[in-house]
Amino acid sequence: MTQLKLAASMSRLGTESAFVVLARAQALAAQGRDIINLGIGQPDFKTPEHIVEAGIKALRDGHHGYTPANGLPALRAAVAGDLHRRHGVDVNPDNVVLVPGGKPTMFFAVLMFGEPGAEIMYPNPGFPIYESVIKYSGATPVPIALEEKNGFAFSAEDVLSKITDKTRLIIINSPANPTGGVTPKVEIDNLVKGLLDHPHVALLSDEIYSNMLYGGREHVSLLQYPEIRDRLIMLDGWSKTYAMTGWRLGYAVWPESLVDHVTRLCINDHSCVNAATQFAGIAALNGPQDAVRDMVAQFDQRREVIVRELNALPGFRCADAAGAFYAFPNIEGTGMTAKEAQGKFLEQAGVATVAGTSFGAWGEGYLRFSYANSTENILEAARRIREILQ
Repeated sequence: MTQLKLAASMSRLGTESAFVVLARAQALAAQGRDIINLGIGQPDFKTPEHIVEAGIKALRDGHHGYTPANGLPALRAAVAGDLHRRHGVDVNPDNVVLVPGGKPTMFFAVLMFGEPGAEIMYPNPGFPIYESVIKYSGATPVPIALEEKNGFAFSAEDVLSKITDKTRLIIINSPANPTGGVTPKVEIDNLVKGLLDHPHVALLSDEIYSNMLYGGREHVSLLQYPEIRDRLIMLDGWSKTYAMTGWRLGYAVWPESLVDHVTRLCINDHSCVNAATQFAGIAALNGPQDAVRDMVAQFDQRREVIVRELNALPGFRCADAAGAFYAFPNIEGTGMTAKEAQGKFLEQAGVATVAGTSFGAWGEGYLRFSYANSTENILEAARRIREILQ
């Protein structure tokens, strides 16, 4: 019998539970069950046609080889132009590093700063890969509690109070997955001001949902604070905004002092992002944005529907979703744990959701609903859950 001995670090590596739920939902569907998937976090829209055509044209034009490890110069320039239009900031294209999706930036940032004896702070409940990779690196994960009473926004005072001489990196995410929370500008202002007393701490700002805000809210990018640009890593990408999850294209703006380090990680890890996808990315940023506006408008309409419907369910209480495309209702009134509710709603009602505990211990008592699905399906899902609860 084979007796393979894995590195101890593998036991510390977690997973993304949304994909586990997706696999179970697909298995049930294959058995003939009618499943409404409100679990997976990806737009249910197609990539806009002009972006698809740009990728096809790149292949037909012969762009089949390696590109620079940090990405095509034209795409890095397009990113800088987009950031100037959206956030009013000047970014050197040489500080932009393209990667296959959002996760490589998270992985690389944590690997740069994480090691035994180091501490890395992360949002909880938050995207599960943060905590997983921190543990994998050997560093100690220090949760930043995101509470319903604060609109699932972080408190600058709370974050700053947790900084020690071992703190290497702070991860923040606004608009947030899984809560849909958006941190107000005053808290970001106070965090930046407080960080001036802690020059040894780097910051990773995950802004992948920066185009998805509702109710008149505006995105506050950490790039707008020049006093921390020399230690800020700002993550964004195409997956959510342009419905390009399967294209695998993301980027980060890195401090000049870290660009060579992250580029070496890219070379060792994936060489470069595939060429055709990068040409599609140029078309996305430089082309018409009508499809993006239409998609976000539809998300906004669905948001109003799902928040209303969830608040009408017995034992549910759902805060207004401010950004991204997630609702994060409190289900304590049902008497079920998050995992119990996830299992019951999927197996008995045919509605896929994700337990709040999949996003950290502070997610107990909550479920994540993605409203990246049709209004018709959202209404039907609520009806099915209501039947189960009654």
